[in-house]
Order: sequence, then C-alpha cells, then structure tokens
Amino acid sequence: MAAIAQPAPKPAGRGPEEEAVLGKAYDVALLRRLWPYVRPHWRLLAMWALFMPLTIALELAQPALFQYALTTHILLGDAGALPFDAAAYMLLVVGQGGSSFCETWFLQLAGQRTMHALRITIFDKVLAQRAAFFDRIPVGRLMTRMTNDIESLNEMFAQGAITLVADVVKMLAIVAVMLWKDWRLTLFAFLTVPIMFVLVEYSRRLMRASFRQIRVRLAAMNAFAQEHLSGIKVVQLLGRGSAAQREYNAINAGHRDAYLGQIRADSAMYAIVEAIESVAVGIVLWFASGRNTADIPTIGLVVVFIEYLKKFFIPVKDLSQKYAVMQGAMAAAERIFQLLDTDEPDGGAARPAATVPSVVDADRPALELRDVQFSYGAEPVLRGVDLVVPRGATVAVVGATGSGKSTMIKLLTRLYERDRGTIALAGRDIGDLPLADLRRRITVVSQDVVLFAGPLAENITLGRPTTPAELDDAVRRVGLDRALARRASGLATKVAERGTNFSAGERQLVAFARALLRDPEVLILDEATAHVDPEAEALIERGVAELMKGRTTLVIAHRLSTIRNADLIVVMDKGQVVEQGRHDELVARGGLYAALERTFRRQDG
Repeated sequence: MAAIAQPAPKPAGRGPEEEAVLGKAYDVALLRRLWPYVRPHWRLLAMWALFMPLTIALELAQPALFQYALTTHILLGDAGALPFDAAAYMLLVVGQGGSSFCETWFLQLAGQRTMHALRITIFDKVLAQRAAFFDRIPVGRLMTRMTNDIESLNEMFAQGAITLVADVVKMLAIVAVMLWKDWRLTLFAFLTVPIMFVLVEYSRRLMRASFRQIRVRLAAMNAFAQEHLSGIKVVQLLGRGSAAQREYNAINAGHRDAYLGQIRADSAMYAIVEAIESVAVGIVLWFASGRNTADIPTIGLVVVFIEYLKKFFIPVKDLSQKYAVMQGAMAAAERIFQLLDTDEPDGGAARPAATVPSVVDADRPALELRDVQFSYGAEPVLRGVDLVVPRGATVAVVGATGSGKSTMIKLLTRLYERDRGTIALAGRDIGDLPLADLRRRITVVSQDVVLFAGPLAENITLGRPTTPAELDDAVRRVGLDRALARRASGLATKVAERGTNFSAGERQLVAFARALLRDPEVLILDEATAHVDPEAEALIERGVAELMKGRTTLVIAHRLSTIRNADLIVVMDKGQVVEQGRHDELVARGGLYAALERTFRRQDG
C-alpha cells in the first residue's frame, strides 16, 4: 500500500502568519486587473447599462405619479380618474419588473462568463507550476483560491461593485428630482448626509481589514483540513485526533473572530443610517409645518419627498451588505492575482532557438549527467553527479534512503531544475526541449500510482488520442487484461476516488499500460514493484518485462531480482555516484554495493 504522509505535530507553516496580508492593492487597481476577463463580455454589460437607467426611471416615476394622483384627483374628490391613475401606476410597476429582470440577467450572465474564464486561467496556472510550487503552498490554500475566492468575485457581480454603481446612479437621480421639485427642502433634508459619508468611510476601512483576515484564516482552515483528511489513516491509527481537534478549533476561532470587525461595521452602518433617515423625514415634516398645511401642493410635495427619501436610503442601508460583498471580493481578488503573479524560477528555461542542435546525435548515450548539483534548501542533495546511460541498456540505481535517487529522477523530468551541471537526452540538453516533448520521451512509473475518478480506459489514456486497438494492445501486453478478467465491465469499470476500488497490483499494471501507450525513449521505474503483493508479483514482473523490452530503462529498486540482471548498477551515497559496474563485479569489490546486496538478500528472504 502507498505510504501515507504523517501530518506535522503542529499547525506551523499553515497558520495565518504564512498567508500574506497584502494591504497595498486598492480597489481600482484590482478592478483594472479584472477588466481583461470582463472585456470580452462588454456587449452584455452594455445591455445592462441600457436597462439600468430605464429601471431607475420607471421606479422614480411611481412616486411622481402618486403625487399627481393625490393632488389632482384624490384630494379634490375626483374619483373618476383614479382607475386610470391605478392602471398607469401598475404599468410602471410591471415595466420596472421587466426591466429589472433584463438588467439582472445580462449582469449575471457577464459575471458567470467572466468567472468561467478566470477559473480556467487559475487552473491552467496551477497546472503549469513546478513541483517546488506545491512544496511551498498547501493544496487547501490553492483550493480556497480556485473555489471560495472565485465565488466571492462572482458575488461582486450579483451584489457588489456593479450594483453599487446602479445604486449611486439611482441616488443621484433622486437628488436631482428632489432639487427640481423644491431645492430648499432638498437641502434641508440632506443636512445629515455628511455624517453618512463619514460612516461609510469608517465602515470601508474596518470591513477591508476584516475581510483580509477572514480570507487568511479561511485558507488556513482549508489547508489544515485537507492535510488531515489526506492523512486520515495516520490520524486515526496513531491517535492524533484530539490534537488535531484542538489545533483546528484554534484556527476556526481565529476565523470566527475575524468577522467581528465586519459585524461591528455592519451593525453601526444600519443603525446610524436608520436614524439619519428618520431625522431627514423629520426635517421634511418640520419644514412643511411652517407652510400652509391645507395647501394641496404642499401636502403632495411632503408625501413625494418622504417617498423619495425612503427610496434614497434603501440602497444606503443595503450599502453595508453590498460593501461587505465588495470588500470580500477585493480581498479575494488580491489573493487570486497574487497566485497568478507567482512563478517558480525556471532554471532550465529553453535557450534561444539558434543555439539548439537541429539534429540529435544517434550515437550519443540515451542519458548523460555531468557534475549535476541540486538542493531543496541550504543542504545539497546532489553533489556533482556524473552518469552515462547507454542506449537500450537497463541501469539500476541503488542506495540508502536519502542518497538522492528519487531527486535525480525529478531532475531528469524537470519537476525541479538543477542548480548546476548538464543533463542531456540523446546528446541534447533537456533545457532545450519543451516540457511536453521531454516528458513524452521520458516516462516515469512510480510506486505511488494515482488513479482519477472515471472510466478505467480514460485513466490509461489520460487524454492521449488512442485507438481502441492501441489501448487493447497495451492492456494485453502488460497483463492488465488478466487482472481485469474478474471485473465484468473491463475497461469501462468506474474508478473510485483515488482508485480505492483497485488493488496495488492492478494500479501498478494501469501505470504500465499508461507508459506503454506513450512509447517513451527512456523508461524510469521508480521502485515501481516495491509494494506489490506476492500473488500479483508474477503478473507484475511480466508486465515490467514487456514494458522494458527494446528501450532504455532506469530502475530504482530495492529487490535483488530486479537489480542483479541490470546491464549497469549505479550506487549512490550522500548525493554522489560512488560505484558503478555489474552485479558480480561490484559484489567482488566488497564496497558499499556488497553491503547493500546483503541487505537486499535478507529482504528478499
């Protein structure tokens, strides 16, 4: 069974301190960066911009119509015209509803298409990163960026920045109408507005800081949960559950407390705006009391002013919620664009085309490593590795754990970039090859086989164009057809998440079939038979033999049966090649390989 990663004893390295609270980006800059994803859908936004003022006009016409009916018909006792007034009012309401529907439809459609493009961009960005990128950033945090943060940006289209624009236009239109009707009464009614602007600025600052902390702690929670769920067997078997609960509770409490700033701002905003609205209505009534209260136009003016004030303050009271959505979206955008701006240094970037050999020398060895050095951090892992792998040969690489065997494989496939030295494939530096071409020509089969949910056939082809005959041939040659004989659905078998409904041997045969379909120049077996049960061992060995036939093979193995038949055995110790030769020759020397050989012999029983 594949090894399970042991969770770290402390939540260090995944806490909020590791998530940068940026704070330097501002909303306009973030919206400018978002614009390239919105721009292709400008026609939808144009339609929204067309219906938005129509919706506002139809809404603001309703109080004006009511004022007209009140002063012209109701207060004068002319009931005969009221049905026409009511019909006109209903037309305005229906028209507003239809226009609002179209406005929302176009805006939401633009938002969904924008988020679709952004999701693809982020996914492609993550897939293109080197292995070191995933060493630094936990999967849980990446999932937060790709799901929660995108949804926060999506909410911005539904309730945030764009609808705030409509609210501002509506409020300005209300002020304009009120000024037209009575400028003095309008100025008195809005005496309290400056207080509202001070409150909005206070809430803006408080909410922005709060939402950054919320995103930080949400990412930390996701990273912690993902790590422990991935290693759930270790958590349960070794009794780490109680400690994990305590640590998760601490991270969760930080996430809860991060909302306090938003709650405080939201509560203050709503309560104070409610009070400001009441004061404004009171000012209108006080102003009207100084006039002739029996004057019909005055009564109509007071009624319509109160209606407009209520409509004016509705978006202001909603501003807290919308601004919370907006700030949540901006905090999410900061983190999304930080991810999109992240790149692992490509130390093996392709050289200019003029320096790349146009013809591969067929007489050169399959692989050549010259003075290859590499370190994950301060401590070197490879210390000047020199190795020549002849064409068509089987080369076994052996050594104690930590000697650098697997690291060398990662450099050959450019999962990591060497710090120094030369790695050549058939005489051509691997840095000159596009990654897709390199990984087509060098295929790795490891002991940890990853299967994806879906049909088994798709797990073998992995999106590679393949005919049914090619697929059946690969399955037959590695022996997977015999392993699948007990499954009635064969290659149509549905693979469960992580391939839990397949045995280790079956998963290994799937990996062999994948490699055979790719038909690589160089095959690397990274301890590919280390965890195979004895019952499947013979089938696996036949599959390995078929896979190795006629191609250069590099084998990292701990089984003596695999090693002793190799054309060349390379012994590594502390990041260096210390011995090379055939089995009998190295045993006769009595060096490090001889000691390892005795260990292998005991393991093989």
